Amino acid sequence: MKISNELKVGLMALAAIVVLILGFRFLKGKDVFNRTPKIYAIFKTVGGLDKSNFVKINGLNVGAVYKMEPADENVNSIKVTISITEDVNIPSNSVAYISGSLLGSSNLIIDKGDAKTYLKDGDRISTREEDGLLGDLTSEAKPLMGKVRNVADSLTMLLSGFNNTLDANTQRNLQTTIANLNYATANLNSLLSAATPALNASLQNMSAITGNLKNQNRTVEEILGNANVFSNDLSQLKLQTTMDSLNLAVSDLRHTINQISNPEGTLGAIMNDKQLYNKLKDVMLSAEILMDDIRVHPKRYVNISVFGRKNTAGELTAPAIKDSVPR
Repeated sequence: MKISNELKVGLMALAAIVVLILGFRFLKGKDVFNRTPKIYAIFKTVGGLDKSNFVKINGLNVGAVYKMEPADENVNSIKVTISITEDVNIPSNSVAYISGSLLGSSNLIIDKGDAKTYLKDGDRISTREEDGLLGDLTSEAKPLMGKVRNVADSLTMLLSGFNNTLDANTQRNLQTTIANLNYATANLNSLLSAATPALNASLQNMSAITGNLKNQNRTVEEILGNANVFSNDLSQLKLQTTMDSLNLAVSDLRHTINQISNPEGTLGAIMNDKQLYNKLKDVMLSAEILMDDIRVHPKRYVNISVFGRKNTAGELTAPAIKDSVPR
């Protein structure tokens, strides 16, 4: 039997269409040759979830979103059919929720329960609503945006008041102040430029001083070593013996002073007896009169006379009047 060319072209076109459909379904994450178990979930909103998005348990991809359709005529909720591609057991009390992403693609996450019974093909899985990352950012950004608006309004009012305050006279004064500041800055730069050589010389001198100190480091260490040796020698002196001797000398001196001050002793009696003082004073006066009499009338005591003449002058009863210190 001869097959016509038209039949061959038709068969090839039909095969291409079948391959195209099967490939498209495969790329959409749907089983082509094998029928996989499916469960479904009901959500009030699916956000960025779409067909063929991943279904994950503990971060592992176990399936894909097979289909999404309205759960009722009023579209109060959405039925999401999940195709389980991995051979896993999902506890019957597990919960599914939609996890958003900053890149716009969402995933359906199954939070495993601890039940001993498992979901079967065609069963419904419980769900919960999750704001996800974008929802959290939105909820936190709303009060922050309100505060930003308040700050912007306050800043606008402040700038408006500032512009109203800056009248023409104030603006001229402000310009004059800025010009004076520029002039002062230029003068300061000039002063710094003129002082740069002196500053460099001072820094060089300081560097030389520090260099000399570094060179004299050995000498300083020797001086410190000598001071350490001296302090060690000083600590080894018998200071306690010296202090004991000094205390003994002070004690003897105190005893001697007490004896001198004691009126019962000889020195104490001499120092404290007024009558003895007066007698000693009279003795000294008599001795002075005697010495003056011997000086004035020596012939009365040494009678040497060639002619035998006697001294008839009277005796002194008081010290002679002296016009110079007698030798």
